[in-house]
Amino acid sequence: MIVNESAENYLETILILSKRNPVVRSVDIAEELGFKKSSVSVAMKNLREKNNITMTKEGYIYLTESGREIAEMIYERHELLTDWLTRLGVDPKIAAEDACRMEHVISKESFDAIKRHIK
Repeated sequence: MIVNESAENYLETILILSKRNPVVRSVDIAEELGFKKSSVSVAMKNLREKNNITMTKEGYIYLTESGREIAEMIYERHELLTDWLTRLGVDPKIAAEDACRMEHVISKESFDAIKRHIK
């Protein structure tokens, strides 16, 4: 499934927040990303329409199977690339920022090759 970078970032953020908090709400996502609540609401509507998330009537957000699959793929890329760049001597803050950009554009083949090389 092809998803744009913005959607990938939202899904990854929902995954990260769900590991920290018992529930995830739009306001939590807005705070985490520094976005307006209205922007997050529009994004959540789009993710619901693409069947990447579900929302309860109380506003709790849950990843669907397809949403979780995308979020976990992006999160794995982010973690591995950040760690790799840091071990190469890149400042951790810069490594995380670069990994955030790289995680969306790197091919599966290239990422798998890096992963094999590192491990």
